[in-house]
Amino acid sequence: MIHYRILGPLEVEVDGASCTPTAPKNRQVLALLLLNAGRVLPIESFIEELWDANPPASAVTTTQTYMYQLRKILHGKGGSREPVLLTRAPGYLLRVQQGQTDVESFDRIAAQGRAMLAAGEVERAAERLSQALNLWRGPAAMPDVSRGPLLQANLAALEERRIRVLYERIEADLMLGRYAGLMAELRRLVAERPLDEWLHCRLMAALYGLGRRGEALTAYHQASQVLQEHLGLDPSAELRQMQRLVLAGRPLETAPARSLVS
Repeated sequence: MIHYRILGPLEVEVDGASCTPTAPKNRQVLALLLLNAGRVLPIESFIEELWDANPPASAVTTTQTYMYQLRKILHGKGGSREPVLLTRAPGYLLRVQQGQTDVESFDRIAAQGRAMLAAGEVERAAERLSQALNLWRGPAAMPDVSRGPLLQANLAALEERRIRVLYERIEADLMLGRYAGLMAELRRLVAERPLDEWLHCRLMAALYGLGRRGEALTAYHQASQVLQEHLGLDPSAELRQMQRLVLAGRPLETAPARSLVS
């Protein structure tokens, strides 16, 4: 059985033994295949990924060599294992089964949590979404792999999926009144993503939920200042409505939008 771990340093395990490629180009090719598992990628895609706009004259032959080397790892000695890296016109396809990649597990568990949240099963949703996020073994996927233009785009899309699940879990925790447990995380995220108004709004909600009304208003003014300095924009309608809610002392349950991660 082959297992691929992508949500952190790249790892390949074949029948319980570590078989992660060590050559940088082989790792880069495998990473692109994994993020497009089940799809045929044209050989031109690998050439663009590896050499961008300046491929050598031997680019096709060299790419074929990388595929041969990966097959030796994935198919076992003498090709004893059922082929998973297949030649399919106009390029190559990596075949994976359910449970073989942590990305597939992440997406599947996250979808379950999302469905629970939509059904109003908030506590179960928070637990399931946390399970999905716990599959990540670091803040980024495959930080030890070189990134060309295609892999960079694929990894950016994967990061957006992680952020969406993180925000859904935060939303579920807010709905459950877990304000104290969210404070450190929200402050860190706001510092990391200072232009994200969704996060500023949730920080305000958590502070207000804890009865720290003055700090919630301070958080609003800090968000407003950052947006003006960096974007020349006023706070969004949601942030302004949250400010009015805090000023009026209305219950947090009357906030304008309880879920913005649909």
